[in-house]
Amino acid sequence: MEKKKMSLPMQIVAALIAGIIVGLICYAAHLAAFTAAYLKPFGTIFVNLLKFLVVPVVLLSMIDGIISMGDMKKVGAVGWKTVAYFLATTAIACVIGLVLANIFNAAHLFPVLQNAEGAEWTGKTSQNFMDTLVAMFPSNMWSAFTNADMLQVIVIALLLGGGILAAGEKAKLAKEIVASFYAVIDKVMTFIISLSPIGVFAMMTWVVATQGPEILGSLALVLLCAYIAYALHAVLVYSFSAKAFAGVSPIAFFRGAGPAVIFAFTSTSSAATLPVSKECADKLGAEEDISSFVLPLGATINMDGTAIYQCVATIFIATCSGVRLTVGQMVVIVVTATLASIGTAGTPGAGMIMLAMVLTAMGLDVNMIMIIYGVDRLFDMGRTCLNVTGDISCALCVTRWEGGKVQPKT
Repeated sequence: MEKKKMSLPMQIVAALIAGIIVGLICYAAHLAAFTAAYLKPFGTIFVNLLKFLVVPVVLLSMIDGIISMGDMKKVGAVGWKTVAYFLATTAIACVIGLVLANIFNAAHLFPVLQNAEGAEWTGKTSQNFMDTLVAMFPSNMWSAFTNADMLQVIVIALLLGGGILAAGEKAKLAKEIVASFYAVIDKVMTFIISLSPIGVFAMMTWVVATQGPEILGSLALVLLCAYIAYALHAVLVYSFSAKAFAGVSPIAFFRGAGPAVIFAFTSTSSAATLPVSKECADKLGAEEDISSFVLPLGATINMDGTAIYQCVATIFIATCSGVRLTVGQMVVIVVTATLASIGTAGTPGAGMIMLAMVLTAMGLDVNMIMIIYGVDRLFDMGRTCLNVTGDISCALCVTRWEGGKVQPKT
């Protein structure tokens, strides 16, 4: 019989556990220098490949996401109300994530790593908001790509995507080129992500060997911070909007969305959860034609869970690097994560690529990403639950905004 291959998430978990065990052994044996010289370079190679992906993935996925919105002209108000809801809730999610992460940080629950690379901050963003605003708009497209200036890359993607939509039929070739290149880069990303276990093992061994077992407690705390933010967003934003705009009580909302949330937690895929999400939304009273449009679009562009993850992880990594971010720089994180939510959620490994994008935009050391990459699956389970909950809430709200009556089916 043919052996069943271990799934990639299980490979990453196994690599994480092995890295922790080997790291603890090396820490006890005072072999931190050995791990830095002979294991960490393999992790660095993987991180370099991630950094290589950031610009093409962000550029192509955002343009592709904007192009896919062209069909919304046919559905008019439903499409734009849906997108407005998703972008607004994503911005709120970023704020919740940043506030909670700063509370944890103020309580000294996030560590400053000893001898951590990245302690010297290159500081790409200015403390002056107007300077940051001016710097967002590129004067040279190619320099934005070569310098990995992510705010400028996002603006370029918005302009090119909007231009392709505005050009209509004349831009047919451009649409096909974007779709073709995006398919290619998606395959490249799949290959690079498949190397995750090697990078996780190498980096986790080095981190534990140099920092000691204390770093494991810090990982548990950053997970706790993210899940508290997930829960707050679901209650304060989704259940509130379902009650305020659709007239569905929070208890009825969470009870009705429960099956989809449970399925999303185990599958970690918004797309795979779509059939269950639609059944839940329809039972809660969403009109079938509206849920048929809102839910697939939400699986593509609704990234509230990922936005919270990016904000919490960025504060954690900045603290580990010995960096304190200003309020102005946190505003940049909100803007970056919100705009980047257009068209990236359906890409395998997108959460990690988007985190690398935010770190690059803030001038932080992307190598630090490997500290939390090993437990990314645990983050992913919660953020997928949140994304699916938001899709269902949006379907109910848009149904009411379009003049329908939301009546849960018993």
